[in-house]
Amino acid sequence: MLKDKVTKFYTSEYDLNCAETILYAANEEYNLNLSKETFKTMAAFGGGMAVEGTCGVVTGSITVLGLLFTKERAHESDRIKLLTQEYIDKFNKALKTENCLELKNNYRTEEERCAKILYSGAEVLDEIVTRERKAESK
Repeated sequence: MLKDKVTKFYTSEYDLNCAETILYAANEEYNLNLSKETFKTMAAFGGGMAVEGTCGVVTGSITVLGLLFTKERAHESDRIKLLTQEYIDKFNKALKTENCLELKNNYRTEEERCAKILYSGAEVLDEIVTRERKAESK
């Protein structure tokens, strides 16, 4: 499960931000075989893009959706747009906001840091990926 991989990577050993954690976890869970350069793209998305805006869990997760479900570019179909909207809607339903500052105020603890946010976001992502992959295999 993706949540188990999040648990693995969201430690002091790896020292990743939330966006990086989602990408590392998804890479391992979904066998994406991403390059080191690809992982570096998530560095700037931590801390709500460093301004406590859109949560890194959200930006990391929609990056994963793009990697998995875009053939060449966004405008080839509405699929990635719809999957992104679905992810954000479900994330907001679960946690009431996608704003990093609000999420940290509501869910972050010194002990667990942003683990609850990561777990919730990973559950939503895993649900969508599992469904979409199943549909593709039919």
